[in-house]
Amino acid sequence: MTSSPTPSVPSARTSRSRRLAALDAARLYLCTDARTEQGDLEAFLHAAYEGGVDIIQLRDKRLEARAEIAALELLGRIAAEHGRLFAVNDRADLALLVGADVFHVGQGDLTTAQARTILGPDVLVGRSTHSLAQAREAAEDPGLDYFCVGPVWATPTKPGRPPVGLDLVADAAEIGTALHPPKPWFAIGGIDTARVPQLRAAGAERIVVVRAITQAARPREAATMLRNALLG
Repeated sequence: MTSSPTPSVPSARTSRSRRLAALDAARLYLCTDARTEQGDLEAFLHAAYEGGVDIIQLRDKRLEARAEIAALELLGRIAAEHGRLFAVNDRADLALLVGADVFHVGQGDLTTAQARTILGPDVLVGRSTHSLAQAREAAEDPGLDYFCVGPVWATPTKPGRPPVGLDLVADAAEIGTALHPPKPWFAIGGIDTARVPQLRAAGAERIVVVRAITQAARPREAATMLRNALLG
């Protein structure tokens, strides 16, 4: 199996400090469904990590709980093989059951305190933000380990949500770096390789993608191209 160019995560996956170090080094975050239609989830996950993805989040609202747990257990095993992080969206109970590295929530989901009550201190917690006020609140929340800003551009993965544009990306860069220590944050929404230079110019160093890898004919190569564009 081809080794990934990204920094590896130490084997003791329950260590918060080690997860934080991996998050700090992370640049490329992928959200994917369970690829039920394609039937290739295992091969796809390997390809994404091999291509340079640092974090993979499974997000598939169509799955029943048992099917989601099975998919997450597969993701967790493959993430461990590659020394990478894996994330659960929205369901803190499932994150606890599968031993997730990362738990991600939206604006209307669990509060940080509620998530911590269920998951404890070791799991990394992130939140989506869609405005300057939300980004500032997330940056200042000591219980959050990272936040996402977007959608930068309109995307069918978030139907009906207006794009926030590059101005908010620039604001997030200023907010994130003003903290001591700086808090990691990711730009998300409509991102592909061609748009990465615009994001970098606005101050973004980390991105979340969906279609740029999930719809690629060669996911491994797509991930590598994105990572190379980020690192320039």
